[in-house]
This record gives sequence, structure tokens and C-alpha cells, in this order.
Amino acid sequence: MIFGLFRKKKTAKTPENQPVEIEKTLSPENSVADEKQPESVETLDTATFRQPENMAEDKQPESVDIPDTTVFRQPEHTTEDKQPESVETSDTTAFRQAEKINIPDIESFRQAKQAATPVVQTPEPEPKSEPEPEPAKKSGWFSRLKQGLTKSRDKLGKSLASVFGGGQIDEDLYEELETVLLTSDMGVEATERLLSDVRKRVTLKGLKDASELKQALKEALRELLQPLEQPLMLPEKSGEPFVIMMAGVNGAGKTTSIGKLAKLYQSENRTVLLAAGDTFRAAAREQLIEWGNRNDVAVISQEKGDSAAVCFDALEAAKARKTDIVLADTAGRLPTQLHLMEEIKKVKRVLQKSMPDAPHEILLVLDANIGQNAINQVIAFDDALGLTGLVLTKLDGTAKGGVIAALAARRPIPVRYIGVGESIDDLRPFRAKEFVDALLPD
Repeated sequence: MIFGLFRKKKTAKTPENQPVEIEKTLSPENSVADEKQPESVETLDTATFRQPENMAEDKQPESVDIPDTTVFRQPEHTTEDKQPESVETSDTTAFRQAEKINIPDIESFRQAKQAATPVVQTPEPEPKSEPEPEPAKKSGWFSRLKQGLTKSRDKLGKSLASVFGGGQIDEDLYEELETVLLTSDMGVEATERLLSDVRKRVTLKGLKDASELKQALKEALRELLQPLEQPLMLPEKSGEPFVIMMAGVNGAGKTTSIGKLAKLYQSENRTVLLAAGDTFRAAAREQLIEWGNRNDVAVISQEKGDSAAVCFDALEAAKARKTDIVLADTAGRLPTQLHLMEEIKKVKRVLQKSMPDAPHEILLVLDANIGQNAINQVIAFDDALGLTGLVLTKLDGTAKGGVIAALAARRPIPVRYIGVGESIDDLRPFRAKEFVDALLPD
């Protein structure tokens, strides 16, 4: 073999002991012992690999091939196979990441492992935050009423502060009080009645100090508004619907009030059906349908048709379903539009064809912002329909809350409900004492 020739030539040129070293170095049996010395195997450029090159320098024939290279590569493969076993790690993720990298030595492998191992940092303790205050409980009706009458109370209170500031009770003081009441939209009739009542109380009680007039005014105002306090009493369930017809001009809050009333009656364990009879105003039908969806109440409507036909169909459906209450919306109109007022009279007549005693209640919705104009609307609708009650809305957005006294003096129709906000629960029955206490607190 070539390997034998190669050994023979080398023996002739070297000292006597040299062949033994070459044979020992190139012996395959000794290569196994090299596995126990990974430091000499890991480095590719070792003395074992240089010896064939040195032999080539001594005029080694060009045709001489390097002996079986498998012997020299075995330690290299063996080292690679045993490297993961010699690395002690508990982080399998870091080991897999390092395993994918072709690293020539163990030290580099350890450095790569340390770089791949995530550093666990102990988070600093967060400062203890103060406990959030518990949400305030929902305020009662009187609190919401008092808050809703803030504008009216501030205007009336500031004006009355100069009157009740002190001094003797004389005609000049009564004149100042009269001016304050008139500018609070209480009207001439209500102002005259209140002044007359206050004078009587001053005389009977022997009041002399102006600061004592406030309590006398509160008592007189409460007595004036007391006849309006007549809450709507629903009849016992009998299988026949109780029909409530809603009237009012556009923008008074009629459709919104219907949605709030539906919620209120549902809380009293009553079934409700809505009639979308406002076929005159754009999107009125869609608005009422939305209120029906909120309250899970059925709504009877038509894309085209007059108000009377819609209300008639709704009443017939309520009779078939044995619904407790029917809230019939009607087209909003100004009282000066006589032909439109005739149409609302038609709605009432058509309802009576389905049920002779219907509608059982006719409510007029009033916007408190219009002040003294509310009296004209009440008179016109009352003459046309025969109103049984009023719904006074938007008291929270105006300083003209005193208009309720004007209504009591001119046309004392019961105020069934008052609204002091946009929430669905901000429409409640009218109470004279609560209203006066919120308007003129002690």
C-alpha cells in the first residue's frame, strides 16, 4: 500500500527512534485515546494534522494521498456528539438556541448559552395605591329634583335675598316682592294671589321682620300648587287596556316622555303598548320604535297613514293581547293651526269607536322653557280635547320654573308628571311640597 511505502521512505531519513513516534502517532488505536483529550481534538490545527504536511515537505511524492481521514475525523465528530452532554443547563430553550449555532469550542458555547439565557429581574414593588372611593349611591328623587331646579332656584333666590335681607315689613318691601315674582314667570294672577296670602299671614302671625317673610311665602306657594298635585291613579287590571293619549307641540318632549312613562309603568308591573301616531314629524316613528326597543315594548306603526288609523290599530291590538296600558302618540302641532287641531280631535273620535270610554287620559306635554306661552297652549288644547293632566318637562334647563304657579292660577289642570333631566328615571309624579322645598330651600 501507499501508506506502507510512505512509512518505509520516512524510516530511511530519520533517526532510529523516529519511526516508532510516527507509527504511534498515526496508529488508529491511539486516536481513540485522543477522545479523552478534547482540548487537543477541538482545535482543528493540531500537531497530528501537521505531521502529514511536514512529511510532504521532505520530498513526499505528489501522488501520495493523506491516509484514511476517517481516523482523524472521528474525534471531531465524537466531540461534537458529546458536547451537549458535557453542558449542564436547565434552560431547554437556551440549549436549543445554542444548539443551532455552529460553535467550535466549549467556551464559546457557554458564552452563547449565557447570552441566550433570559435574565430574570426581580420587579420593584409597586407603590401601594390608595383605595378608590366607593361610588356614591344613586341620589333620591328629591335630590335630583333639587338639582334640576338649580337655575330657577338661583334666579329666584338671588332676587329674594334683597327682599328678605332685613328691615321692616312695609309697602316698599311688598313692591319688591311683587317684582321678583313677576320676573320669575309666575304671572300676574299667581303673583296677586301670593301677595294677598302673604299679607294675611303677616297680619295673623304678627310678623314684623322681613327675614320672616320667606317662610310665609313658602306656605302661600305650597297652598297655591296643592290642587295640581293629583297623581295619575291607574285602575286595577281587568283585561281591558287603559288608553293614554299624548298631545303637544313639536319639540316639547312628547315622544321622549312616552318612552319614560313606558318605563315607569313597567316598574309597576304593567304591560305597555305604544302607538306611533306622530305621522307628521320626520323620524318620529323611528324615535318611538327606538324607545320601544329600549324598554322591550311593542310598537304599532305604519310607514304611511294618518295618526287616527295608527292609534285605532294599536288599540285593537292591545285588546287582543290584553295589554294593560296603551300610550298613543299624536302629531305635534301649534294651537294656532286650526286645521291641525281638527285632526287631533279626529284621533279622539276614532279611539272612541274602538272603545267608547277611550281615551281615559289626555295628557298635554309642556316645555318649561316657553314660560308664559305654556298658558296659551294649555287653554287651546284643553278647549279642543278636554285635558285631564299635564306633563311639565325640561325644568332642569330653564330658570322659568315659576310657570307652574301661573298654570295653577289660570287653568288649574292637574300636573301628573314633571321632568328634571334626560335620564329615563327623571320623570316622576308631581308633589307640591317637594317642589316648593326644592325651589325655596330653608
